[in-house]
Amino acid sequence: MAKVTIVDIQHKAFKKALQGYERGDVDQFLEEIMETLEDEAQARAVLEGEVADLKERISHFKAMEETMNATLLLAQRTADEVKAHAHKEADLIKAEARIAAEREIATLADRIDNARRDAQRHQDAAEKVKSELRSLLMSHLSLIERAVPTPVAVASDTAVLPSQPPLIVAEVDETDELPINGKTTHRIVE
Repeated sequence: MAKVTIVDIQHKAFKKALQGYERGDVDQFLEEIMETLEDEAQARAVLEGEVADLKERISHFKAMEETMNATLLLAQRTADEVKAHAHKEADLIKAEARIAAEREIATLADRIDNARRDAQRHQDAAEKVKSELRSLLMSHLSLIERAVPTPVAVASDTAVLPSQPPLIVAEVDETDELPINGKTTHRIVE
């Protein structure tokens, strides 16, 4: 069945019958129906316009939602990438710091080893100097002991002491050498 429109109602002609309805009442009722349909048609047109506007706004909001979702996804990915990059950079900085610390420790260990070797060299040199000095002093003591005459028995109580002590000359070979600073370069000559 086809829908009845306002134009159909306006142009509708009824057949005349003997016992029919009052023509004026029918026409007035048709007028009321037409006015109601016109009002409803106008209201429907307004509502359809609003629906079209709302549909357009919904599609706009859906597009915005999709854009916002894409932006949010991109922001999340970017944040994850930045976070991962920051972690990688932090790990790299830690590794570089660890390597630098290990180098510094190795350098300090080398310096400590060098200082220990230097200290040992100095201690060895001091021991050598002590030994050479001891040897020098011993050779001087030996020379002094050989140079001092043995005490002579005094023949009488009336011996006259000389005013000057006698010069004591030690008997020294020409081959006797005196070490000085660990080197035997000086010879005692008679």
